[in-house]
Amino acid sequence: GRPLQYLRNAGFAGNIYPINPRRSEVLGQRCWPSLAALPEVPEQVFILTPTESVHAAVRECGEAGVQVATILASGFSETGPAGAELEQQLLDTARAHGLRLLGPSSLGIVSPHNGLMLTANAAFAEPDFPRGRLFVASQSGSMIGALVSRGKAKGIGFAGLVSVGGELDLSVGEICAATLDDPNIDGYLLFLESLRQGHKLRAFALEAARRGKPVIAYKLGRSQAAAEMTATHTGALAGEDDVADTFLKDSGIVRVGMLESLLECFPLVRRIPLRRPPRPPQVGFITTTGGGAAMVVDQLGMRDVIVQLPSDATMARVRAAGITAAPARVLDLTLAGTRYPTMKAALDAYLDAPEFDLVVAVVGSSARFSPQLAVKPILDSAGHPKPLVAMLIPEATEANLALTAAGVPCFRTPEACGDSIAATFARRGFPTTQHQRSTAPEAGAQVSDLARFGLEHVSGSASTPRFVDEAQAYRLLQQLGVAHAPFVTRTLSEASATAIPSSPLPFAYPVVLKVCSDQIAHKTEVGGVILNIASADELQTAFEQLRRNLSDHARGIKADTALIQPMCSGLAEVLLGYRNDSQAGPIIMLAAGGIWAEISRDRSVRLAPVDLETAREMIAELRILKTVQGLRGKPRGDLDALAAAICAFSELASKPGLGVVEAEVNPMMILPEGQGVLAVDALVLTTGAIQW
Repeated sequence: GRPLQYLRNAGFAGNIYPINPRRSEVLGQRCWPSLAALPEVPEQVFILTPTESVHAAVRECGEAGVQVATILASGFSETGPAGAELEQQLLDTARAHGLRLLGPSSLGIVSPHNGLMLTANAAFAEPDFPRGRLFVASQSGSMIGALVSRGKAKGIGFAGLVSVGGELDLSVGEICAATLDDPNIDGYLLFLESLRQGHKLRAFALEAARRGKPVIAYKLGRSQAAAEMTATHTGALAGEDDVADTFLKDSGIVRVGMLESLLECFPLVRRIPLRRPPRPPQVGFITTTGGGAAMVVDQLGMRDVIVQLPSDATMARVRAAGITAAPARVLDLTLAGTRYPTMKAALDAYLDAPEFDLVVAVVGSSARFSPQLAVKPILDSAGHPKPLVAMLIPEATEANLALTAAGVPCFRTPEACGDSIAATFARRGFPTTQHQRSTAPEAGAQVSDLARFGLEHVSGSASTPRFVDEAQAYRLLQQLGVAHAPFVTRTLSEASATAIPSSPLPFAYPVVLKVCSDQIAHKTEVGGVILNIASADELQTAFEQLRRNLSDHARGIKADTALIQPMCSGLAEVLLGYRNDSQAGPIIMLAAGGIWAEISRDRSVRLAPVDLETAREMIAELRILKTVQGLRGKPRGDLDALAAAICAFSELASKPGLGVVEAEVNPMMILPEGQGVLAVDALVLTTGAIQW
């Protein structure tokens, strides 16, 4: 009954056809027994039947020539294999008839400009729908109603809302992309529970940014434990939410951490251009209440946004306006700031100051009872080219509504203020490498990639991902242009007790001996690594120890090859990882290496491939690498070589034909400046269709 009532109340001018074979009318309106009985083919059908009858309804829509069907029911893939099979049947039937599906678990769509309130969400019974220029796409059906009611209280209106549900067919990215040409839409709010059809979401977001239509997202999952991947440290460290966070930021999407911010930060986002590289903003701060300002400053500091000291020139202009104040990170006007001339002069000085990227004005009690004193100067400064943010400490509904109407970013809580400023500046803009490649190889990609790499293709289709041995992994690194430590291999089953010592090594002792087998990914777990071997005699003893260790801990595993490398050391160790995420696509990760990979969560993640500038951003984000930047006379590491290695390794993303699912160098040694970097262990997981 709800959709029919809402359509009537909203004045929808199109034809509405209730379908129910067991009724002659619904709410006083004629009811039809089937789609086939209608006098015309409807443009859209809202299917509100139980789960078990949805497939028949979808088939009926397809046979009737319907273009779009929305499915309310749940109980599909989220319930297990049987539900997933039913879901696939829906998709197959729809595709066979050229029918597009919204849902399942969709509460419908709302298009206020033509009164299309095709939703079962109870919140839309509220009168006076708040119209505006924001478009909402939500994976949670209840959130479209929640955002409308919350937005109405804040003076924020909407141009459309869609409950996308399970995104079986139509996705957030595809739906939003279809609205980009709408001149009545200025920006987008997304409520995401997970990443689905990520390539479509990214394509939409990049195009929206190009057109100057900001995209803001609230995504669940920050507190979720990292999705443990048994293959590599990369999978464990770059957990699900880290990947999602990287995906959103690299797509130019503002990811906020609070629902309040999702609604309030749009006026700020539209004033702040995308930056490359991103950096914490230089914030100027004016207040009439020291305690209130301190709350906002704390929230900014927690998010690595530092309030900037004013320059001498700015302070001279402030004093020239008759304001007595010492240089401080917060210009506290106290009660004097509740006078219009005082606040306006301070705002003018700060807004014109080149040292600030934006200015925050925090107003105390006068905002509620005398907004003409300290709030009106903010309204009168709204046209300044530099962004001005208002934070009103009391509950000042009228003042907040006035600021919203004037396009001034205004916040009701210090948490939302800090969150919005930090999230807006955290977008990473447009890298020079704008191509986000598909996770599936294009036609002919496999042959050309293999030919370029000098690798041999094994006949037969790709299978379950498998590891290659370390020697083969080094071959891949060599072809990518990533330097690795020299090595030789020997057969463990050599009969002669003197065979190993009598074979001279191409490098000096000490050396390390490792088992080299595609059946043993984590060598230390089976005693497969022996370090600091100082001579040929010790090497022979190490071989005997290695055989015993494998006999004890790796019985039944094919492991007849050993790899010998020189012991290597550097100024620092990092982990360099690559992973092809099922939704976000290829990612590259730089993290603390060696034993610190498991202890520290010091890491940086980006979508792959990356350019040199992005690689340098990643390096700058790692705390462990501060130690090799030449501080206090300490030697500098070759961070230029590391940046080049990151770029080269990330090129795996542009070679889908190689079938690499995950790859990792851990550790990679950072040598002194000018001497490069060196991979001393590597792990590669591939689809198994390639002989390396």
